[in-house]
Amino acid sequence: MRLANPCDQQNGGEMFFTNPFKSRLPNADEALAGRASAILTPGTHAVHGRPIAPPFPDDVELVQLGLGCFWGAERLFWTQDGVYSTAVGYAGGQTPNPTYDEVCSGQTGHSEVVLVAFQPAILSFDALLVRFWEAHDPTQGNRQGNDIGTQYRSAIYVDNDEMLAVARSSAKHYGQRLAAKGFGGITTEIKTDQHFYYAEDYHQQYLHKVPNGYCGLAGCNVRY
Repeated sequence: MRLANPCDQQNGGEMFFTNPFKSRLPNADEALAGRASAILTPGTHAVHGRPIAPPFPDDVELVQLGLGCFWGAERLFWTQDGVYSTAVGYAGGQTPNPTYDEVCSGQTGHSEVVLVAFQPAILSFDALLVRFWEAHDPTQGNRQGNDIGTQYRSAIYVDNDEMLAVARSSAKHYGQRLAAKGFGGITTEIKTDQHFYYAEDYHQQYLHKVPNGYCGLAGCNVRY
């Protein structure tokens, strides 16, 4: 059974037609103020017990990936060999230390993202991106399937120019593969230096805590 996403129950449906921030990002005057203090003190991963926040081992690199609702997206990555740890949170917007409800309003500008701490000696960034592309539809703009809103946009946020170049090249390649199958252009937001705000504790490793919970992942059935 495909359970409903509570964020959509709260802010989707008919609200999509009345809330302008479901289809566009807020400007600086429209963004919510947020708060100075973090809403979560990161602890350890519920699945494997490793930390979900730095400092990580020296052989670990970080990337933030948005591919719709972060519950299913996080599970996709924590099960991948070469991924040291994962956490879910918000990034790409303007509001500092937002809450889930604030992100669902669309007035923070943030995406729901997974912070992936991976070991390039085991899992290359290119290979990680293959997993990312094939697990969702990166052509849908401000939605993923029935999950509608700017917080569900496809996104890759990296820490350096080398990873930025790899991400752009990977997007170009997969865009060509999608175009050959009749899909539109990739809308994935690819940026550097986006601050990651940890989501509330109950969101962390959600599908480990709630095994039958909602998972909205659905790719295009197009191989990389």
